[in-house]
Amino acid sequence: MIRATKVFPSGEWSHVATDVVVLDFDHRHRRRLRMQGEGGLDFLLDLPEATAIRDGDGLLLEDGRIVAVKASAEPLVDVRATDAGHLVRLAWHLGNRHLPVQIETDRLLIREDHVIEAMLVSLGATIAHVEAPFDPEGGAYGGHHHGDDDHDHDDGHSSHHRHDHDHA
Repeated sequence: MIRATKVFPSGEWSHVATDVVVLDFDHRHRRRLRMQGEGGLDFLLDLPEATAIRDGDGLLLEDGRIVAVKASAEPLVDVRATDAGHLVRLAWHLGNRHLPVQIETDRLLIREDHVIEAMLVSLGATIAHVEAPFDPEGGAYGGHHHGDDDHDHDDGHSSHHRHDHDHA
């Protein structure tokens, strides 16, 4: 099976794509995974380390061809604020909980979570459920992925709210 061994960031590749893989957020942070393109191309993603793959990136196959990556639509929450300052405060609360957040000029997009949604409404946000591609910020530490952490976080699902560690 042919392997994809490198990720070209969006805008840094100009080949005509051989095929396209449509992946949700969880499937775009991988090291090794069998994939199939929309055109039927079977290949193995085989990267040296887990990598956050973003919408528009290209996966370089061993034979020089490129497979384009497209973020699939998934259930999200569209978070709106009364003004820019309010949006920044809402983003701070989400970031303080280490949640993946897609930041846009006039809204935030997060994954559905009834606890977090209730918190946002209590902070004055207007929320709506939408289906859209999810491409959250990568983080200051190279796309910090919490599925691999070995310490506790307040992710809105637990009863503790302590957060005393430093990632530096």
